[in-house]
Amino acid sequence: MDSSNSPSTKPLYRGTQIVWYLLGLLEILLAFRFVLKLFAANPVAGFTSFIYGTTYIFTAPFLSVFRMTKVDGNIFEWTTLLAMFVYWIIATGIIKLFLMGKTVSTPEAASKMDSQEK
Repeated sequence: MDSSNSPSTKPLYRGTQIVWYLLGLLEILLAFRFVLKLFAANPVAGFTSFIYGTTYIFTAPFLSVFRMTKVDGNIFEWTTLLAMFVYWIIATGIIKLFLMGKTVSTPEAASKMDSQEK
């Protein structure tokens, strides 16, 4: 059976697209947070407040991992960088799980198994 014609190929492809899209969106929001903190943006400004409020839930698990580096009110928030890295690893793991559901032919599976043994 050709795996490109499998009924499971399109949903798996869409699933991976959704994961990458959500990761990209989250990474952009976290990058905004990082830059706003780095340049000491006014936390009461609407945009800044929105970014901090939206991203807090995603950075909260990492907030006490590292100390923040502060220089004249500017904050280098290591925890945001850690969150970005961890979420990227999680998304990559989810994609790998999706791809495990892809239909493969017996010869293709045998070939991949042989290459993993080396």
